[in-house]
Amino acid sequence: MERDQQFLEYVIKALVDKPEDVKIDRTVDEMGVLLKLTVNRDDMGKVIGRSGATAKAIRTILRVVGMKNDARVNLKIEEPEGGMRAGTPGEAMEASDPEDVGTTDDANARERTAHIRQEKSLDDVLDSLK
Repeated sequence: MERDQQFLEYVIKALVDKPEDVKIDRTVDEMGVLLKLTVNRDDMGKVIGRSGATAKAIRTILRVVGMKNDARVNLKIEEPEGGMRAGTPGEAMEASDPEDVGTTDDANARERTAHIRQEKSLDDVLDSLK
């Protein structure tokens, strides 16, 4: 296991409630290193953070780790099965804000998102995950 993957695994497992569900796939191509992260759907809020702040910070540190090893490292956070975000299952999750739902015409996904907005704000949902 490479250092970038070890680092990511250490950080993510320290953040989540179900570390046994953390899975990291590492691929290398002409663009650099791609780390695909999969976590339990209940832990997505912890990994993404408020307005994506935690994910952004992890990506920043991964780039530094990559620079130290002469590699460009990118992180893709996989959408868990049954996730709340619209789009294709397995699509990368870049933000957890319901306003950031893609431009899909999936009416069911839009209804689910509207329902979430009516019940609780995103901040309330994320606070309940802590």
